[in-house]
Amino acid sequence: MQCQDPRQCGQKLIRRQPLEPREESEILVSRHLNILHLVVLGVGSTLGVGVYIVVGEVALFVAGPAIIISFLVAALSSVLSGLCYAEFGTRIKWTSSAYHYSYISVGELWAFIAGWNLILSYVFATASVSKAWSYTFDGLIGNHISQALQRAFSQYMPDYLARYPDFIALAVVLLLTGALALGARESLLVTRVFTGINVLVLIFIILSGFFKGDLHNWKLTEQDYTSITPGSGGISSLGPLGSGGFVPFGLGGILRGAAICNMVIVCPLRGLGTDWQEALNPRRSIPWSILITIFICFLAYSGVSAALTLMVPYYLIHPESPLPQAFLYIGWDVARYVVAVTTLCALTSRLQSIFFPIPKVIRDMAHDGLLFQKLASVFARTRTPIMAIMSSGNIAGLLALLFKFSDLVDLMSIGNLLVYSLVSFSVLVLRYQPEQTLSKKKQIDISRHEASPSEPVPEATTSRILKTLWFPTSTTPTLKSGQIVYGCTSLLVLLLTILSVILAQWSSQVFSGDPVLTTVAVLLLLLITGVTVIIWRQPKDPVPEYFKVPALPVLPLVSIFVNVYLMMLMTPRTWTQFGIWNAIGFLIYFGYGIRHSLAGNNHQQPPATTSQT
Repeated sequence: MQCQDPRQCGQKLIRRQPLEPREESEILVSRHLNILHLVVLGVGSTLGVGVYIVVGEVALFVAGPAIIISFLVAALSSVLSGLCYAEFGTRIKWTSSAYHYSYISVGELWAFIAGWNLILSYVFATASVSKAWSYTFDGLIGNHISQALQRAFSQYMPDYLARYPDFIALAVVLLLTGALALGARESLLVTRVFTGINVLVLIFIILSGFFKGDLHNWKLTEQDYTSITPGSGGISSLGPLGSGGFVPFGLGGILRGAAICNMVIVCPLRGLGTDWQEALNPRRSIPWSILITIFICFLAYSGVSAALTLMVPYYLIHPESPLPQAFLYIGWDVARYVVAVTTLCALTSRLQSIFFPIPKVIRDMAHDGLLFQKLASVFARTRTPIMAIMSSGNIAGLLALLFKFSDLVDLMSIGNLLVYSLVSFSVLVLRYQPEQTLSKKKQIDISRHEASPSEPVPEATTSRILKTLWFPTSTTPTLKSGQIVYGCTSLLVLLLTILSVILAQWSSQVFSGDPVLTTVAVLLLLLITGVTVIIWRQPKDPVPEYFKVPALPVLPLVSIFVNVYLMMLMTPRTWTQFGIWNAIGFLIYFGYGIRHSLAGNNHQQPPATTSQT
């Protein structure tokens, strides 16, 4: 379908899927999971690469011992996103995918962005976990593999790529891809066993840190830095090491650390995704399980961070194998090997839960026509989406082979932050929409009516329209009030983004009273407050059958602001790579998806299976 005019193109970008479930998703699911079951599953799907590798990277390069505060900020941000996820999990029970949430509530373009960045998050997560597996295995055998590869390839690798091609990480991804293509399924028994071992070892690590740790490592001074022996990294001044103390990299380091740590704290939302449909009393169990899981994960991550930075001065942390090397530093060689083996088990289990959902997201988008239809093809013998598996596996393998671990983690973090911002945006918009329980014929008639050119509004009615922004004529959502909320929320996202850029780049000037920047920030806050009040005045969906985010519209807007602000703290390098990924996505959507989308015709859409987020 070709666009005949800009208005028609705009209507295509915001066309939505109906709220009711599709045919295959109406199959009854046994509900047997209580809050405890959901918490165990959420915690088990979370404790992996973050607790064993990312903690060391962030403590060494970004936040120092203050990584504990970074995890606190990330946990608070995750609670906001988790409440928004909980509303969708109880309201739209036939799916758990942010892609479908966005398609139902805010339209096709936003759904494509959510789905495309979900793929980014999963693919880069798979690459980073496989790379962490490679680091841990190599450290276990004395780093012989990395040293040999570095000697052979380091001179040929450009600065923006890893120091050497990681063939072990590539092999891990290809083996996992082959297993999934042959019909392998995620083993719940293996996951539970590894989770139990994982939790016991993490408790041991935390207790070891408090027994063998030294509080002086949280109060380091310039004398400590200058006493570093030559050859320990070539660092002998305060510059690269920070300013000392518990917060060596300042508030900026804490917040940038929170942007990266958010990636591992929000994992419970994705880990619980496919289990929500089996939850007993979803209205109660889903929000409580999310909150409890995030709290437990925060305790685990902050506890390990405290133990690590107490055992080893943060500037001596080994970035590729932080925990085993920490036990080597304190002289516990046996514990070093136990932790390394446990890390391999945890990362193997985590690889399963991360990689298996990727083909589901790709297949759903291909079913809807937003990605190439070939990606939805299923191999008859194994009944697996073979093209989706092979394409995602090859991309993840290539990334693991060539990219730096830190780049993979940063891109995964920024992708997650964008997806959870879209979930909060979707909750806010959907709550103010009229009930979407119409038949397909009525949906088509309405979409045709919306797509037709609107009649010119007489000048005399302009004041009446402005009046309805503050005093709506209906007590229940209407098509007009829904459009007002959609437009106001989109404007708010733009204003919050501008405010986030100012605060992220020039916060000191704003709070020190710079006349220009302070004036702009105050004007933005006034505009944000005024538009928020307009949204608050609009009628909301009165149906009380599901969990609802409290303090609407403020809480979702705060969630969006926090996520966007954390995104703005990412490095220009990360933004460049993120922009390239999304530019490729837009080329696919505007070159193929907008013309082949099944939401744009009157035919029955193919049934979608449940996606994990």
